[in-house]
Amino acid sequence: MPVDLILIFGSIFLVSIVSIVGILLLSLKENLLNKILLYLVSFSAGALLGDAFIHLLPHTVEHMGFGLEVSLLVLSGIVLFFFIEKVIKWHHCHGIPGGKCEHTFTYMNLIGDAVHNFIDGMIVAGSYMVSVPLGIATTLAVLFHEIPQEIGDFGVLIHGGFSKKKAIVLNFVVALTAFLGGVVAIVASGIIGGFEMYLLPFTAGGFIYIAASDLIPELHKDTSLKKGVFLVLYFILGIAFMALLLSVE
Repeated sequence: MPVDLILIFGSIFLVSIVSIVGILLLSLKENLLNKILLYLVSFSAGALLGDAFIHLLPHTVEHMGFGLEVSLLVLSGIVLFFFIEKVIKWHHCHGIPGGKCEHTFTYMNLIGDAVHNFIDGMIVAGSYMVSVPLGIATTLAVLFHEIPQEIGDFGVLIHGGFSKKKAIVLNFVVALTAFLGGVVAIVASGIIGGFEMYLLPFTAGGFIYIAASDLIPELHKDTSLKKGVFLVLYFILGIAFMALLLSVE
């Protein structure tokens, strides 16, 4: 197998294996988890925005310039992730007796997660096809985001009535759709010239949406001044980490 494919699928496997973070939850006390989770979310938000503005968009502008096409691709990434989130929330019904509502939402959450992981696979593969350093930076950004996301998904499955063992297995199976996304990106790049370059601004838009719409609002829920200062520091640390990766390039 060519080195590029080893890097692509090795990175996708690394991102996918994070889904078994649910296993770690079983050995963590809930109060400890609550203490570290928000800081992890803050670091993740910084890393996603850092990757978008420090790596993905500069690479895009270098190869494509900065015109209407790039702007529309960034916006299309924002719109798609907004649409996926709305589809999941539209299926979160209320007032159905017997817990049927939560059960339905649980499966919709799995479907939404599968689509999200599929796109993650395309993103990782597309980044590596542009350059190895960019692939590494994007893999790390996706990885940092996956940890708090998978913790949340695990909680949704447990809330929906699944056993811990079943929730862990389903989380991992759904995470494997990232491999399919990677394959699709590789095949598409062979059919459509420069396909990977179109993925970069699209990915940047998706990362900006996730950080600004999903993660940062969570950080505002804690109004403690002391904790707020540390959350800002972790946010900056996430950005700084992505900036340090420029030395790899």
